[in-house]
Amino acid sequence: MTEDRPLPHALRDHALLADGERGALVGPRGDLVWMCAPRWDSDALFSALIGGPGWYSVSPATPFVQGGYYESGTLIWRSRWVTTTGIVECREALAHPGDPHRAVVLRRILAVDGPATVDLTLQPAAGFGEHPARDLRRDETGRWTARTGGLQLRWTGAPAAEPRRDCRHPTLHTRLDLEEGRHHDLVLEISDTALGRCESADRLWRATEAAWAQQIPTFPRALGSRDARHAYTVLRGLTGASGGTVAAATTSLPERAEQGRNYDYRYVWIRDQSYIGQAVAAAGPHPLLDDSVRFTVARLHEHGPALAPAYTTTGAPIPDRRTLDLPGYPGGFDVAGNHVNKQFQLDALGDSLLLLAAAARHGRLEADGERAAAIAAAAIADRHTEPDAGIWELHADHWTHSRLTAAAGLRAAATAGLTDRGAAARWEALADRITAHTAATGTHPTGRWQRTPTDPGVDAALLLPPIRGALPTDDPRTRATLDAVRAELCQDHYAYRFRHDERPLADTEGAFLLCGFVMALAEHQQGRPVEAARWFERNRAACGPPGLYAEEFDIAQRQLRGNLPQAFVHGLLLEAAVRLGEAAAER
Repeated sequence: MTEDRPLPHALRDHALLADGERGALVGPRGDLVWMCAPRWDSDALFSALIGGPGWYSVSPATPFVQGGYYESGTLIWRSRWVTTTGIVECREALAHPGDPHRAVVLRRILAVDGPATVDLTLQPAAGFGEHPARDLRRDETGRWTARTGGLQLRWTGAPAAEPRRDCRHPTLHTRLDLEEGRHHDLVLEISDTALGRCESADRLWRATEAAWAQQIPTFPRALGSRDARHAYTVLRGLTGASGGTVAAATTSLPERAEQGRNYDYRYVWIRDQSYIGQAVAAAGPHPLLDDSVRFTVARLHEHGPALAPAYTTTGAPIPDRRTLDLPGYPGGFDVAGNHVNKQFQLDALGDSLLLLAAAARHGRLEADGERAAAIAAAAIADRHTEPDAGIWELHADHWTHSRLTAAAGLRAAATAGLTDRGAAARWEALADRITAHTAATGTHPTGRWQRTPTDPGVDAALLLPPIRGALPTDDPRTRATLDAVRAELCQDHYAYRFRHDERPLADTEGAFLLCGFVMALAEHQQGRPVEAARWFERNRAACGPPGLYAEEFDIAQRQLRGNLPQAFVHGLLLEAAVRLGEAAAER
Protein backbone atom coordinates (compact mmCIF):
# COMPACT_ATOMS: atom_id res chain seq x y z
CA MET A 1 0.00 0.00 0.00
CA THR A 2 1.35 3.45 -0.89
CA GLU A 3 0.33 6.85 0.36
CA ASP A 4 -0.93 7.73 -3.13
CA ARG A 5 -4.39 9.30 -3.31
CA PRO A 6 -7.13 6.74 -4.13
CA LEU A 7 -8.04 6.58 -7.81
CA PRO A 8 -11.39 8.15 -8.76
CA HIS A 9 -14.39 5.97 -9.53
CA ALA A 10 -17.71 6.52 -11.27
CA LEU A 11 -20.23 8.21 -9.00
CA ARG A 12 -22.65 5.29 -9.25
CA ASP A 13 -20.18 3.08 -7.35
CA HIS A 14 -20.14 5.18 -4.16
CA ALA A 15 -22.15 4.40 -1.03
CA LEU A 16 -23.35 6.97 1.50
CA LEU A 17 -22.75 6.77 5.22
CA ALA A 18 -24.71 9.40 7.15
CA ASP A 19 -25.91 10.19 10.66
CA GLY A 20 -28.04 13.29 9.99
CA GLU A 21 -25.32 15.78 10.91
CA ARG A 22 -22.79 14.87 8.24
CA GLY A 23 -22.11 12.21 5.63
CA ALA A 24 -19.30 10.28 3.98
CA LEU A 25 -18.87 8.58 0.61
CA VAL A 26 -17.18 5.19 0.34
CA GLY A 27 -15.87 3.93 -2.99
CA PRO A 28 -15.85 0.34 -4.26
CA ARG A 29 -12.29 -0.33 -3.06
CA GLY A 30 -13.13 0.66 0.52
CA ASP A 31 -11.79 4.19 0.19
CA LEU A 32 -13.68 6.74 2.29
CA VAL A 33 -12.95 9.69 0.02
CA TRP A 34 -15.39 12.36 1.17
CA MET A 35 -16.46 13.66 4.56
CA CYS A 36 -17.05 17.13 5.99
CA ALA A 37 -16.92 17.66 9.74
CA PRO A 38 -18.38 18.58 12.09
CA ARG A 39 -21.33 19.58 9.84
CA TRP A 40 -22.45 19.02 6.28
CA ASP A 41 -21.32 22.50 5.21
CA SER A 42 -17.99 22.40 7.07
CA ASP A 43 -14.77 22.16 5.12
CA ALA A 44 -13.87 18.60 4.18
CA LEU A 45 -11.66 16.39 6.33
CA PHE A 46 -11.47 13.80 3.54
CA SER A 47 -11.54 15.41 0.09
CA ALA A 48 -9.86 12.84 -2.21
CA LEU A 49 -13.16 12.65 -4.13
CA ILE A 50 -12.46 16.08 -5.64
CA GLY A 51 -8.71 15.59 -5.97
CA GLY A 52 -7.70 16.78 -2.52
CA PRO A 53 -5.76 15.13 0.25
CA GLY A 54 -7.50 13.17 2.98
CA TRP A 55 -8.99 9.67 2.89
CA TYR A 56 -9.54 6.59 5.04
CA SER A 57 -9.11 3.22 3.32
CA VAL A 58 -9.86 -0.39 4.21
CA SER A 59 -9.03 -2.49 1.16
CA PRO A 60 -8.02 -6.10 0.43
CA ALA A 61 -4.32 -6.61 -0.12
CA THR A 62 -4.92 -9.24 -2.85
CA PRO A 63 -6.76 -8.90 -6.20
CA PHE A 64 -10.53 -8.78 -5.80
CA VAL A 65 -13.92 -8.13 -7.37
CA GLN A 66 -15.94 -5.56 -5.45
CA GLY A 67 -19.58 -5.50 -4.43
CA GLY A 68 -21.72 -4.40 -1.53
CA TYR A 69 -25.19 -3.74 -0.15
CA TYR A 70 -27.08 -1.84 2.54
CA GLU A 71 -28.59 -3.68 5.46
CA SER A 72 -32.33 -3.16 5.03
CA GLY A 73 -33.75 0.02 6.50
CA THR A 74 -30.33 1.44 7.41
CA LEU A 75 -27.35 3.29 6.03
CA ILE A 76 -25.10 0.50 7.28
CA TRP A 77 -23.13 -0.47 4.21
CA ARG A 78 -21.36 -3.77 3.70
CA SER A 79 -18.46 -3.56 1.30
CA ARG A 80 -17.95 -7.09 -0.01
CA TRP A 81 -14.87 -8.28 -1.86
CA VAL A 82 -14.31 -11.66 -3.46
CA THR A 83 -10.54 -12.04 -3.46
CA THR A 84 -8.15 -14.67 -4.79
CA THR A 85 -8.01 -16.18 -1.28
CA GLY A 86 -11.62 -15.89 -0.11
CA ILE A 87 -14.34 -13.39 0.76
CA VAL A 88 -13.88 -10.38 3.03
CA GLU A 89 -16.45 -7.78 4.06
CA CYS A 90 -16.26 -4.42 5.77
CA ARG A 91 -19.39 -3.39 7.65
CA GLU A 92 -19.36 0.40 7.88
CA ALA A 93 -21.50 3.22 9.18
CA LEU A 94 -21.50 6.56 10.91
CA ALA A 95 -22.65 6.00 14.49
CA HIS A 96 -26.32 6.97 14.60
CA PRO A 97 -28.00 9.18 15.71
CA GLY A 98 -25.32 11.76 15.08
CA ASP A 99 -23.93 14.16 17.65
CA PRO A 100 -23.62 17.71 16.21
CA HIS A 101 -20.04 17.95 17.52
CA ARG A 102 -18.75 14.37 17.27
CA ALA A 103 -18.72 12.00 14.32
CA VAL A 104 -17.84 8.33 14.74
CA VAL A 105 -16.87 6.20 11.75
CA LEU A 106 -17.44 2.51 12.46
CA ARG A 107 -15.73 -0.13 10.32
CA ARG A 108 -15.87 -3.84 11.14
CA ILE A 109 -13.71 -6.08 8.94
CA LEU A 110 -14.95 -9.68 8.61
CA ALA A 111 -13.11 -12.68 7.14
CA VAL A 112 -16.22 -14.34 5.73
CA ASP A 113 -14.68 -17.20 3.74
CA GLY A 114 -11.01 -18.00 4.11
CA PRO A 115 -8.35 -15.78 5.69
CA ALA A 116 -8.30 -12.07 4.94
CA THR A 117 -5.47 -9.60 4.51
CA VAL A 118 -6.41 -5.93 4.26
CA ASP A 119 -4.51 -2.67 4.06
CA LEU A 120 -5.53 0.24 6.28
CA THR A 121 -4.64 3.86 5.52
CA LEU A 122 -5.72 7.01 7.33
CA GLN A 123 -4.79 10.47 6.11
CA PRO A 124 -6.80 13.24 7.81
CA ALA A 125 -6.52 16.72 6.30
CA ALA A 126 -9.09 19.29 7.45
CA GLY A 127 -9.98 22.45 5.57
CA PHE A 128 -10.01 20.71 2.17
CA GLY A 129 -6.41 19.74 2.85
CA GLU A 130 -5.18 23.06 4.20
CA HIS A 131 -4.45 21.59 7.64
CA PRO A 132 -2.16 18.55 7.79
CA ALA A 133 -2.50 16.34 10.85
CA ARG A 134 -0.40 17.44 13.81
CA ASP A 135 0.32 16.12 17.31
CA LEU A 136 0.10 12.60 15.90
CA ARG A 137 0.78 10.12 18.70
CA ARG A 138 -0.06 6.61 19.94
CA ASP A 139 -0.99 6.19 23.60
CA GLU A 140 -0.25 3.25 25.90
CA THR A 141 -3.47 1.47 24.82
CA GLY A 142 -2.51 1.60 21.13
CA ARG A 143 -5.01 4.33 20.22
CA TRP A 144 -3.87 7.07 17.86
CA THR A 145 -4.76 10.72 18.47
CA ALA A 146 -4.16 13.76 16.29
CA ARG A 147 -5.38 17.27 15.52
CA THR A 148 -6.18 18.78 12.14
CA GLY A 149 -7.55 22.28 11.81
CA GLY A 150 -10.06 22.71 14.62
CA LEU A 151 -10.76 18.97 14.85
CA GLN A 152 -9.57 16.33 17.29
CA LEU A 153 -9.23 12.72 16.12
CA ARG A 154 -8.93 9.38 17.89
CA TRP A 155 -8.41 6.11 16.02
CA THR A 156 -8.93 2.81 17.80
CA GLY A 157 -8.10 -0.59 16.35
CA ALA A 158 -4.82 0.00 14.51
CA PRO A 159 -2.07 -0.10 17.16
CA ALA A 160 0.47 -1.45 14.67
CA ALA A 161 0.03 1.44 12.24
CA GLU A 162 3.14 3.39 11.33
CA PRO A 163 3.18 7.06 10.36
CA ARG A 164 4.62 8.44 7.14
CA ARG A 165 6.00 11.91 7.85
CA ASP A 166 8.00 12.42 4.66
CA CYS A 167 5.20 14.28 2.90
CA ARG A 168 3.03 17.29 3.71
CA HIS A 169 0.14 15.22 5.02
CA PRO A 170 1.11 12.68 7.71
CA THR A 171 -0.43 9.30 6.95
CA LEU A 172 -0.96 6.19 9.07
CA HIS A 173 -0.98 2.78 7.44
CA THR A 174 -0.71 -0.88 8.35
CA ARG A 175 -1.63 -4.35 7.12
CA LEU A 176 -4.07 -6.55 9.02
CA ASP A 177 -4.37 -10.34 8.85
CA LEU A 178 -7.55 -12.13 9.95
CA GLU A 179 -8.32 -15.82 10.28
CA GLU A 180 -11.50 -17.16 8.72
CA GLY A 181 -14.58 -16.34 10.77
CA ARG A 182 -12.91 -13.58 12.78
CA HIS A 183 -13.66 -9.86 12.75
CA HIS A 184 -11.78 -6.71 13.69
CA ASP A 185 -13.21 -3.31 14.68
CA LEU A 186 -11.94 0.14 13.77
CA VAL A 187 -13.42 3.24 15.40
CA LEU A 188 -12.50 6.72 14.18
CA GLU A 189 -13.80 9.62 16.29
CA ILE A 190 -13.80 13.19 14.94
CA SER A 191 -14.85 16.13 17.10
CA ASP A 192 -14.63 19.90 17.34
CA THR A 193 -14.79 19.60 21.15
CA ALA A 194 -13.02 17.41 23.72
CA LEU A 195 -13.39 13.76 22.76
CA GLY A 196 -14.28 12.39 26.18
CA ARG A 197 -14.25 8.70 27.08
CA CYS A 198 -14.03 5.90 24.55
CA GLU A 199 -17.04 3.71 23.87
CA SER A 200 -16.71 0.10 22.79
CA ALA A 201 -17.34 -0.76 19.16
CA ASP A 202 -19.99 -3.29 20.19
CA ARG A 203 -21.94 -0.66 22.11
CA LEU A 204 -21.73 1.84 19.23
CA TRP A 205 -22.91 -0.76 16.73
CA ARG A 206 -25.86 -1.78 18.93
CA ALA A 207 -26.94 1.85 19.37
CA THR A 208 -26.69 2.49 15.63
CA GLU A 209 -28.69 -0.61 14.73
CA ALA A 210 -31.39 0.32 17.26
CA ALA A 211 -31.62 3.91 16.02
CA TRP A 212 -32.17 2.84 12.41
CA ALA A 213 -34.71 0.20 13.46
CA GLN A 214 -36.76 2.82 15.32
CA GLN A 215 -36.70 5.48 12.60
CA ILE A 216 -37.43 3.76 9.30
CA PRO A 217 -41.00 2.71 8.45
CA THR A 218 -41.99 0.14 5.86
CA PHE A 219 -44.13 0.95 2.84
CA PRO A 220 -45.78 -2.38 1.99
CA ARG A 221 -48.32 -0.90 -0.46
CA ALA A 222 -45.79 1.20 -2.35
CA LEU A 223 -44.72 0.33 -5.86
CA GLY A 224 -41.16 -0.92 -5.42
CA SER A 225 -41.58 -0.96 -1.65
CA ARG A 226 -37.96 -1.87 -0.96
CA ASP A 227 -36.66 1.11 -2.92
CA ALA A 228 -39.30 3.38 -1.39
CA ARG A 229 -38.06 2.41 2.06
CA HIS A 230 -34.46 2.95 0.99
CA ALA A 231 -35.35 6.41 -0.33
CA TYR A 232 -36.82 7.30 3.07
CA THR A 233 -33.68 5.92 4.75
CA VAL A 234 -31.43 8.10 2.59
CA LEU A 235 -33.55 11.17 3.41
CA ARG A 236 -33.40 10.31 7.11
CA GLY A 237 -29.61 10.15 6.87
CA LEU A 238 -29.49 13.57 5.18
CA THR A 239 -31.69 15.19 7.86
CA GLY A 240 -30.19 16.72 10.98
CA ALA A 241 -31.47 17.68 14.40
CA SER A 242 -32.70 21.04 13.06
CA GLY A 243 -35.09 19.23 10.73
CA GLY A 244 -33.25 20.46 7.65
CA THR A 245 -32.42 17.99 4.89
CA VAL A 246 -29.36 18.84 2.83
CA ALA A 247 -29.86 18.76 -0.92
CA ALA A 248 -26.82 16.49 -1.29
CA ALA A 249 -23.83 15.31 0.70
CA THR A 250 -21.24 16.70 -1.72
CA THR A 251 -19.99 19.71 -3.60
CA SER A 252 -18.33 20.20 -6.98
CA LEU A 253 -19.39 16.96 -8.70
CA PRO A 254 -19.94 17.99 -12.35
CA GLU A 255 -23.30 17.81 -14.05
CA ARG A 256 -21.53 17.90 -17.40
CA ALA A 257 -17.81 17.32 -18.00
CA GLU A 258 -15.86 20.50 -18.62
CA GLN A 259 -19.03 22.62 -18.85
CA GLY A 260 -18.63 24.60 -15.63
CA ARG A 261 -21.86 23.35 -14.03
CA ASN A 262 -20.42 22.51 -10.63
CA TYR A 263 -22.34 23.46 -7.49
CA ASP A 264 -22.26 23.12 -3.72
CA TYR A 265 -25.43 21.37 -2.54
CA ARG A 266 -24.54 20.78 1.13
CA TYR A 267 -27.36 23.09 2.22
CA VAL A 268 -31.08 22.98 2.89
CA TRP A 269 -33.37 24.22 0.10
CA ILE A 270 -36.87 25.27 1.19
CA ARG A 271 -38.23 23.79 -2.04
CA ASP A 272 -36.62 20.43 -1.22
CA GLN A 273 -38.12 20.52 2.28
CA SER A 274 -41.53 20.88 0.70
CA TYR A 275 -40.99 18.08 -1.82
CA ILE A 276 -39.71 15.73 0.88
CA GLY A 277 -42.46 16.62 3.34
CA GLN A 278 -45.20 16.14 0.75
CA ALA A 279 -43.70 12.81 -0.32
CA VAL A 280 -43.67 11.58 3.27
CA ALA A 281 -47.18 12.94 3.86
CA ALA A 282 -48.43 10.83 0.95
CA ALA A 283 -47.32 7.76 2.90
CA GLY A 284 -48.43 8.91 6.35
CA PRO A 285 -47.52 11.22 9.25
CA HIS A 286 -43.97 9.95 9.57
CA PRO A 287 -41.29 11.90 11.48
CA LEU A 288 -39.58 13.32 8.38
CA LEU A 289 -42.76 15.30 7.69
CA ASP A 290 -42.48 16.96 11.10
CA ASP A 291 -38.79 17.68 10.46
CA SER A 292 -39.45 19.44 7.16
CA VAL A 293 -42.24 21.50 8.74
CA ARG A 294 -40.12 22.45 11.75
CA PHE A 295 -37.24 23.75 9.64
CA THR A 296 -39.51 25.64 7.21
CA VAL A 297 -41.68 27.20 9.91
CA ALA A 298 -38.60 28.47 11.73
CA ARG A 299 -37.27 30.15 8.58
CA LEU A 300 -40.63 31.78 7.79
CA HIS A 301 -40.87 33.21 11.30
CA GLU A 302 -37.28 34.49 11.09
CA HIS A 303 -37.31 35.96 7.60
CA GLY A 304 -40.91 36.34 6.44
CA PRO A 305 -41.14 37.84 2.94
CA ALA A 306 -37.32 37.81 2.76
CA LEU A 307 -37.31 34.00 2.93
CA ALA A 308 -34.13 32.77 1.27
CA PRO A 309 -34.22 29.83 -1.15
CA ALA A 310 -31.74 27.89 1.00
CA TYR A 311 -29.89 27.88 4.32
CA THR A 312 -27.27 25.91 6.21
CA THR A 313 -28.62 23.16 8.46
CA THR A 314 -28.40 25.58 11.39
CA GLY A 315 -30.57 28.13 9.59
CA ALA A 316 -27.64 30.44 8.82
CA PRO A 317 -27.12 32.14 5.43
CA ILE A 318 -25.24 30.20 2.79
CA PRO A 319 -21.69 31.51 2.28
CA ASP A 320 -20.68 33.17 -0.95
CA ARG A 321 -19.34 30.94 -3.69
CA ARG A 322 -15.58 30.45 -3.74
CA THR A 323 -13.17 28.15 -5.54
CA LEU A 324 -10.73 25.82 -3.81
CA ASP A 325 -7.18 25.08 -4.83
CA LEU A 326 -7.90 21.44 -5.70
CA PRO A 327 -7.87 19.50 -8.99
CA GLY A 328 -11.58 18.59 -8.72
CA TYR A 329 -13.44 15.41 -9.65
CA PRO A 330 -12.54 14.41 -13.25
CA GLY A 331 -14.40 16.69 -15.64
CA GLY A 332 -15.18 19.25 -12.95
CA PHE A 333 -13.62 21.83 -10.70
CA ASP A 334 -13.78 22.59 -6.99
CA VAL A 335 -16.24 25.07 -5.48
CA ALA A 336 -17.76 25.84 -2.08
CA GLY A 337 -20.69 28.12 -1.28
CA ASN A 338 -23.60 28.87 -3.60
CA HIS A 339 -24.83 31.93 -5.47
CA VAL A 340 -28.41 31.04 -4.52
CA ASN A 341 -27.83 33.15 -1.40
CA LYS A 342 -28.49 36.24 -3.52
CA GLN A 343 -31.68 35.02 -5.22
CA PHE A 344 -35.42 35.38 -4.65
CA GLN A 345 -37.51 32.33 -5.55
CA LEU A 346 -41.27 32.91 -5.42
CA ASP A 347 -42.06 29.22 -5.73
CA ALA A 348 -40.37 28.57 -2.36
CA LEU A 349 -43.21 30.51 -0.71
CA GLY A 350 -45.84 28.50 -2.56
CA ASP A 351 -44.05 25.25 -1.79
CA SER A 352 -43.94 26.23 1.89
CA LEU A 353 -47.73 26.53 1.90
CA LEU A 354 -48.08 23.17 0.16
CA LEU A 355 -45.91 21.59 2.86
CA LEU A 356 -47.85 23.17 5.72
CA ALA A 357 -51.15 22.15 4.16
CA ALA A 358 -49.94 18.55 3.84
CA ALA A 359 -49.00 18.55 7.53
CA ALA A 360 -52.36 20.08 8.51
CA ARG A 361 -54.25 17.35 6.69
CA HIS A 362 -52.50 14.85 8.97
CA GLY A 363 -53.21 16.94 12.06
CA ARG A 364 -49.48 17.66 12.42
CA LEU A 365 -49.49 21.47 12.33
CA GLU A 366 -49.51 23.58 15.48
CA ALA A 367 -50.25 27.27 16.02
CA ASP A 368 -46.76 28.42 15.01
CA GLY A 369 -47.23 26.56 11.72
CA GLU A 370 -50.53 28.30 11.08
CA ARG A 371 -48.88 31.66 11.75
CA ALA A 372 -46.08 30.68 9.35
CA ALA A 373 -48.70 29.97 6.67
CA ALA A 374 -50.12 33.46 7.13
CA ILE A 375 -46.61 34.88 6.77
CA ALA A 376 -46.05 32.96 3.52
CA ALA A 377 -49.43 33.97 2.10
CA ALA A 378 -48.80 37.62 2.91
CA ALA A 379 -45.36 37.40 1.28
CA ILE A 380 -46.91 35.99 -1.90
CA ALA A 381 -49.45 38.83 -1.91
CA ASP A 382 -46.62 41.36 -1.64
CA ARG A 383 -44.13 39.79 -4.04
CA HIS A 384 -45.93 37.72 -6.70
CA THR A 385 -45.44 40.40 -9.36
CA GLU A 386 -41.66 40.54 -8.84
CA PRO A 387 -39.29 38.64 -11.14
CA ASP A 388 -37.64 35.65 -9.46
CA ALA A 389 -34.95 33.08 -10.23
CA GLY A 390 -37.36 30.18 -10.61
CA ILE A 391 -37.02 26.49 -9.84
CA TRP A 392 -33.90 26.09 -12.00
CA GLU A 393 -32.24 29.17 -10.44
CA LEU A 394 -31.61 31.02 -13.68
CA HIS A 395 -31.93 34.72 -14.48
CA ALA A 396 -34.67 36.71 -12.80
CA ASP A 397 -37.90 36.59 -14.81
CA HIS A 398 -41.64 36.09 -14.40
CA TRP A 399 -41.46 32.30 -14.43
CA THR A 400 -44.79 30.65 -15.06
CA HIS A 401 -43.93 27.74 -12.79
CA SER A 402 -43.23 30.06 -9.85
CA ARG A 403 -46.56 31.85 -10.13
CA LEU A 404 -48.60 28.70 -10.57
CA THR A 405 -46.83 27.13 -7.60
CA ALA A 406 -47.72 30.18 -5.50
CA ALA A 407 -51.35 29.74 -6.57
CA ALA A 408 -51.23 26.02 -5.74
CA GLY A 409 -49.89 26.78 -2.27
CA LEU A 410 -52.57 29.36 -1.59
CA ARG A 411 -55.34 26.98 -2.67
CA ALA A 412 -53.97 24.11 -0.59
CA ALA A 413 -53.60 26.30 2.49
CA ALA A 414 -57.08 27.74 2.08
CA THR A 415 -58.71 24.30 2.04
CA ALA A 416 -56.57 22.62 4.72
CA GLY A 417 -57.96 24.58 7.67
CA LEU A 418 -54.87 26.71 8.23
CA THR A 419 -56.81 29.92 8.81
CA ASP A 420 -60.28 31.34 9.32
CA ARG A 421 -62.89 31.50 6.57
CA GLY A 422 -62.24 35.13 5.75
CA ALA A 423 -58.51 34.66 5.22
CA ALA A 424 -59.13 31.43 3.32
CA ALA A 425 -61.44 33.27 0.93
CA ARG A 426 -58.81 35.96 0.41
CA TRP A 427 -56.15 33.35 -0.31
CA GLU A 428 -58.39 31.64 -2.85
CA ALA A 429 -59.15 34.99 -4.51
CA LEU A 430 -55.43 35.81 -4.67
CA ALA A 431 -54.75 32.41 -6.23
CA ASP A 432 -57.42 33.14 -8.85
CA ARG A 433 -55.86 36.53 -9.67
CA ILE A 434 -52.36 35.07 -9.96
CA THR A 435 -53.60 32.24 -12.18
CA ALA A 436 -55.57 34.61 -14.40
CA HIS A 437 -52.64 36.99 -14.83
CA THR A 438 -50.28 34.08 -15.51
CA ALA A 439 -52.69 32.67 -18.07
CA ALA A 440 -52.80 36.02 -19.85
CA THR A 441 -49.00 36.20 -20.14
CA GLY A 442 -47.81 32.59 -19.92
CA THR A 443 -50.09 30.63 -22.24
CA HIS A 444 -48.54 29.43 -25.48
CA PRO A 445 -50.53 29.83 -28.73
CA THR A 446 -50.90 26.02 -28.81
CA GLY A 447 -52.76 26.10 -25.50
CA ARG A 448 -50.01 24.83 -23.20
CA TRP A 449 -48.09 26.73 -20.55
CA GLN A 450 -44.86 28.36 -21.63
CA ARG A 451 -41.82 29.15 -19.48
CA THR A 452 -42.15 32.95 -19.19
CA PRO A 453 -44.07 35.72 -20.97
CA THR A 454 -41.10 36.10 -23.33
CA ASP A 455 -39.83 32.50 -23.47
CA PRO A 456 -42.26 30.27 -25.39
CA GLY A 457 -40.38 27.07 -24.55
CA VAL A 458 -41.85 24.09 -22.76
CA ASP A 459 -40.51 23.17 -19.32
CA ALA A 460 -41.00 19.93 -17.40
CA ALA A 461 -41.36 21.93 -14.18
CA LEU A 462 -44.71 23.16 -15.48
CA LEU A 463 -46.15 19.71 -14.79
CA LEU A 464 -45.81 20.20 -11.03
CA PRO A 465 -48.33 22.97 -10.25
CA PRO A 466 -51.27 21.01 -11.70
CA ILE A 467 -50.19 17.96 -9.69
CA ARG A 468 -50.26 20.20 -6.60
CA GLY A 469 -53.72 21.55 -7.32
CA ALA A 470 -53.09 24.90 -9.00
CA LEU A 471 -55.52 23.84 -11.75
CA PRO A 472 -58.12 21.13 -12.24
CA THR A 473 -56.87 17.80 -13.51
CA ASP A 474 -58.93 18.17 -16.70
CA ASP A 475 -57.79 21.74 -17.44
CA PRO A 476 -56.87 21.74 -21.15
CA ARG A 477 -53.64 23.62 -20.45
CA THR A 478 -52.58 20.87 -18.04
CA ARG A 479 -53.12 18.19 -20.66
CA ALA A 480 -51.54 20.24 -23.44
CA THR A 481 -48.45 20.85 -21.33
CA LEU A 482 -48.09 17.16 -20.52
CA ASP A 483 -48.41 16.32 -24.21
CA ALA A 484 -45.77 18.91 -25.12
CA VAL A 485 -43.31 17.73 -22.46
CA ARG A 486 -43.77 14.15 -23.59
CA ALA A 487 -43.21 15.09 -27.24
CA GLU A 488 -40.38 17.63 -26.89
CA LEU A 489 -38.43 16.83 -23.71
CA CYS A 490 -38.55 13.07 -23.33
CA GLN A 491 -36.52 10.17 -24.67
CA ASP A 492 -37.03 6.50 -23.88
CA HIS A 493 -39.05 7.38 -20.75
CA TYR A 494 -36.42 9.75 -19.41
CA ALA A 495 -37.24 13.45 -19.17
CA TYR A 496 -35.14 16.59 -19.61
CA ARG A 497 -35.89 19.92 -17.95
CA PHE A 498 -36.06 22.18 -21.02
CA ARG A 499 -34.22 22.84 -24.25
CA HIS A 500 -31.09 24.92 -23.75
CA ASP A 501 -30.66 25.47 -27.50
CA GLU A 502 -31.11 23.70 -30.83
CA ARG A 503 -28.74 20.85 -30.02
CA PRO A 504 -30.09 17.38 -29.20
CA LEU A 505 -31.27 17.18 -25.60
CA ALA A 506 -28.55 14.76 -24.50
CA ASP A 507 -25.81 17.06 -25.85
CA THR A 508 -26.59 19.80 -23.33
CA GLU A 509 -27.20 17.93 -20.07
CA GLY A 510 -28.31 14.63 -18.62
CA ALA A 511 -31.88 13.48 -18.18
CA PHE A 512 -33.30 15.01 -15.00
CA LEU A 513 -34.46 12.24 -12.68
CA LEU A 514 -36.74 14.55 -10.71
CA CYS A 515 -38.61 15.23 -13.94
CA GLY A 516 -38.88 11.52 -14.70
CA PHE A 517 -40.72 10.88 -11.44
CA VAL A 518 -42.84 14.00 -12.02
CA MET A 519 -43.85 12.49 -15.36
CA ALA A 520 -44.95 9.35 -13.50
CA LEU A 521 -47.13 11.47 -11.20
CA ALA A 522 -48.55 13.49 -14.11
CA GLU A 523 -49.51 10.37 -16.05
CA HIS A 524 -51.00 8.93 -12.88
CA GLN A 525 -53.06 12.10 -12.38
CA GLN A 526 -54.41 11.76 -15.91
CA GLY A 527 -55.57 8.20 -15.26
CA ARG A 528 -52.86 6.37 -17.23
CA PRO A 529 -51.56 3.79 -14.73
CA VAL A 530 -49.52 1.76 -17.21
CA GLU A 531 -47.68 4.82 -18.53
CA ALA A 532 -47.16 6.07 -14.98
CA ALA A 533 -45.62 2.73 -14.00
CA ARG A 534 -43.35 2.74 -17.05
CA TRP A 535 -42.02 6.17 -16.12
CA PHE A 536 -41.54 5.13 -12.52
CA GLU A 537 -39.71 1.90 -13.31
CA ARG A 538 -37.48 3.44 -15.94
CA ASN A 539 -36.24 6.19 -13.66
CA ARG A 540 -36.09 3.94 -10.60
CA ALA A 541 -33.43 1.93 -12.45
CA ALA A 542 -31.19 4.99 -12.96
CA CYS A 543 -28.97 4.39 -9.94
CA GLY A 544 -25.82 2.53 -9.01
CA PRO A 545 -25.48 -0.63 -6.88
CA PRO A 546 -26.01 1.30 -3.60
CA GLY A 547 -29.39 2.58 -4.87
CA LEU A 548 -28.43 6.26 -4.72
CA TYR A 549 -29.59 8.86 -7.25
CA ALA A 550 -27.82 11.96 -8.48
CA GLU A 551 -29.56 14.90 -10.11
CA GLU A 552 -28.96 13.81 -13.70
CA PHE A 553 -28.55 10.58 -15.62
CA ASP A 554 -26.46 10.25 -18.76
CA ILE A 555 -28.64 7.96 -20.87
CA ALA A 556 -25.98 6.93 -23.38
CA GLN A 557 -23.33 6.05 -20.79
CA ARG A 558 -25.78 5.01 -18.05
CA GLN A 559 -23.91 7.16 -15.55
CA LEU A 560 -24.95 9.46 -12.73
CA ARG A 561 -24.08 13.15 -13.06
CA GLY A 562 -23.97 15.83 -10.38
CA ASN A 563 -23.87 15.81 -6.60
CA LEU A 564 -24.70 12.65 -4.70
CA PRO A 565 -27.17 11.64 -3.36
CA GLN A 566 -29.73 14.20 -4.56
CA ALA A 567 -32.43 14.51 -1.87
CA PHE A 568 -35.31 15.72 -4.01
CA VAL A 569 -34.95 12.79 -6.42
CA HIS A 570 -35.31 10.37 -3.51
CA GLY A 571 -38.29 12.39 -2.31
CA LEU A 572 -40.12 12.22 -5.62
CA LEU A 573 -39.29 8.53 -5.99
CA LEU A 574 -40.91 7.95 -2.60
CA GLU A 575 -44.00 9.96 -3.48
CA ALA A 576 -44.46 8.27 -6.86
CA ALA A 577 -43.95 4.84 -5.30
CA VAL A 578 -46.60 5.51 -2.66
CA ARG A 579 -49.20 7.14 -4.91
CA LEU A 580 -48.88 4.61 -7.72
CA GLY A 581 -48.82 1.71 -5.26
CA GLU A 582 -51.91 2.91 -3.41
CA ALA A 583 -53.79 3.34 -6.69
CA ALA A 584 -52.80 -0.14 -7.84
CA ALA A 585 -53.94 -1.64 -4.53
CA GLU A 586 -57.30 0.11 -4.84
CA ARG A 587 -57.78 -1.16 -8.38
